[in-house]
Amino acid sequence: MSNFNVDQVKAEPSDKLITPDNTVFMFIDQQPQMYFGLGSHDTKDVINAIVALSKTRKIWDIPTVLTTLTTDTFTGEIPQQQQREFENDTPIDRTGLNAWQDERVVDAVKKTGRKKIIMSGLWTEICVLLPAISAADQGYDVYVVTDACGGISKEAHDMAIIRMVEAGVTPVTWVQVLCELQRDWSRQETYDDTMSIVKEHAGAYGVGVQYYYNPPKEIAKNV
Repeated sequence: MSNFNVDQVKAEPSDKLITPDNTVFMFIDQQPQMYFGLGSHDTKDVINAIVALSKTRKIWDIPTVLTTLTTDTFTGEIPQQQQREFENDTPIDRTGLNAWQDERVVDAVKKTGRKKIIMSGLWTEICVLLPAISAADQGYDVYVVTDACGGISKEAHDMAIIRMVEAGVTPVTWVQVLCELQRDWSRQETYDDTMSIVKEHAGAYGVGVQYYYNPPKEIAKNV
């Protein structure tokens, strides 16, 4: 703030914001065995957030890295609700807990040429924290979607978020990501798809949008 000059203030966005052109999505280890130990969030809420997040990246065709952990020997295939959203994505299956120590994962991210990583996964305190801190330490801007993550307890999740923030990682939520990418409601080419995700997955916000477009008949008569 010491370099602040009001004459240089402009009506333009910060380069710290995410855009469809500067981000890559990472979905990490969102598999049955991880859900079995989930204690910080309701499982249905996490799945809802993951599906909404996946639909979000599809609107803008944003590059995505999907990675799993010991699928065939322990952790299992991702749930069917998620499989429908990842049918065109081939997961990189690993044995190591830190996805950022797997050259295939790192190479896939590097290949996109994007510097900002939108990261979600299970569990927050291990399979998200380890790659998030590792990527941030190497210069990436990492954004962890906290409601599309979860830990074995609320304390485990919360402490992981605090540790990641201290390491330079930015916590966000899936609705925040969606709206930040849409940015302007006049962008009609993506407006309908954005509202479709909101109506289906955003709870009270989504119900409010549905009500707006389909008000009670008697009220609509007086509008």
